[in-house]
Amino acid sequence: MPDQQFKKTEQKALEINLNEQIYGTFAEIGAGQEVARNFFQVGAAANTIAKTMSAYDKTYSDAIYGIEPTGRYICESRLYKMLDHEWSLMKERLTTVKKDTNFFVFADTIAAINYTKTIKGHGWLGIRFQIRPDTEPNDLVLHVKMHDNDNRLQQDAIGILGVNMLYACYYYHTDPKKFVVSLIDGLSGRVTIDLIRLSGPDFSHVDNRLMSLYLVQYGLTEVTIFDEKKQSVHASEFLYKKATMVVRGNYKPPTVVTLDVIRSSFQQFQLENNISSENASVLTELTLENLKGPDGQVNDQDFLDRTDLITALGYKVLLSNCNNHQMLINYMSDYRVTHLGLVIGVRELLEIINEKYFQNQDGHLLVAFGELFTRNIKIYAYPSTPDNGRELLTAKNLPVPSGIKFLYKHLLDTLQIVEVNDYDPEMLHIFPQEVLEDIQQGNEKWEKKVPAKLVDMIKSKGLLGYPKKAFTFEY
Repeated sequence: MPDQQFKKTEQKALEINLNEQIYGTFAEIGAGQEVARNFFQVGAAANTIAKTMSAYDKTYSDAIYGIEPTGRYICESRLYKMLDHEWSLMKERLTTVKKDTNFFVFADTIAAINYTKTIKGHGWLGIRFQIRPDTEPNDLVLHVKMHDNDNRLQQDAIGILGVNMLYACYYYHTDPKKFVVSLIDGLSGRVTIDLIRLSGPDFSHVDNRLMSLYLVQYGLTEVTIFDEKKQSVHASEFLYKKATMVVRGNYKPPTVVTLDVIRSSFQQFQLENNISSENASVLTELTLENLKGPDGQVNDQDFLDRTDLITALGYKVLLSNCNNHQMLINYMSDYRVTHLGLVIGVRELLEIINEKYFQNQDGHLLVAFGELFTRNIKIYAYPSTPDNGRELLTAKNLPVPSGIKFLYKHLLDTLQIVEVNDYDPEMLHIFPQEVLEDIQQGNEKWEKKVPAKLVDMIKSKGLLGYPKKAFTFEY
């Protein structure tokens, strides 16, 4: 999507203020108190603002919105409590007084960077809103990370983002891509939005997986996640201080080998690190690069087909623009993941080793590898079929460059790179590209190479280019 000529924050705020059908409340905790200020400063705010409030003290906040059992106030559940409370007051006090009005509640709970720089700055923002009077409301929810290295600048960024959110809800709600891209108008490089959730009666046709895709595709984030129910979720809500195994692949389609990779790797990951099932998660990773077709573009339907199949198997999907694993590791470090396992094929491992080696011939080799192989990270290498009758390719016999053999051996000896052991050798001859070709040709050979529960899905929905049979009618 080409860069758009965005409207300035002041212009958006004034346009909303002059729209007499938009009216609502701002409830802001922490560094988010700049949002309402933008509307006050441009004038005509009386047309838009019913109330502003800030329960900055935790005791006051608990008295108004309830106690958070986790003790964490910068969280998704606190945001929804704020929206619920303020919306109920809005309905109780204003629906009979201000008819023909589209009501909204804007809420946020934000922690900006602190004086000692131990808090980087992040928060949850949401809007409950009507786009037609006297109808059930919709919800827009975001999680944001702020990148300015100054508290005041981060507050300013949240103020701009809040205006962009409200403007998108009322002026871009018919165009999902423009809706998403407009959220960072005037904020290039200053924030990352790594979760978006748009729901409600006016958006029943909107697939939030596509909204997540647009976040990554248009540079609003490098990583976003949705769960087995195809709903957007955030790492802070289910990965915090837990162990995680990430399995990168193209999943076009997921095959029986895919299940074997996940089964054998996850079992080994748990045993080697003494991790219980309750404290460990599996994430399947799709990268933007893997989603691009020969023309360099991402096909929305192809993306949905792949994720339909992955989530049907019961796995969460991590969508990323992380061409290298280092970017993913940096993202996970924010959530204090206790152990991180990265599962890759040995051929991909060889590509990583070669890339690190040949790009760091200037004396920075140890630094480059040290960034990737840190204490809580382990790479699990799944074996591959041999080439030209050679022996099975594994992590131990990988033909790494001679100049790095000493370092590679150290990584094997310290178990930072390990072989996946309990794999099924009878499955190694199955290759996703060959399976895909059989699917698209309607050749039945693919059916035994794909998990049974996915076969009917692919056929009945015509996923991944499976040819739908033409109907014939007899008279």
